[in-house]
Amino acid sequence: MNTPDSIKAEPKNLLNLISKNWEELDDSLKTKLIKIWSVLTYKWQLQILFNLPFLVWWALDKYFPKVHEFDATILNYLNLPDWALSFFSFGK
Repeated sequence: MNTPDSIKAEPKNLLNLISKNWEELDDSLKTKLIKIWSVLTYKWQLQILFNLPFLVWWALDKYFPKVHEFDATILNYLNLPDWALSFFSFGK
């Protein structure tokens, strides 16, 4: 049973727990974990870099609805076939 004395005043935050445990690690173990993390995140960084244009377009789509208000004649200048225009919902 929890009593007022057993409840700690500091918040139980996952980030605080991680940082506390990280500070208690030895330096050699920290360097090994940093190397492992950098190898794991190398491909993640490349994936984010490759997907950055799509992330920017998604952010524009989500927060600026005027992105969708463009002139449809631009698509007519591209001379796209009807099946391609159907992907954009401009097909017949």
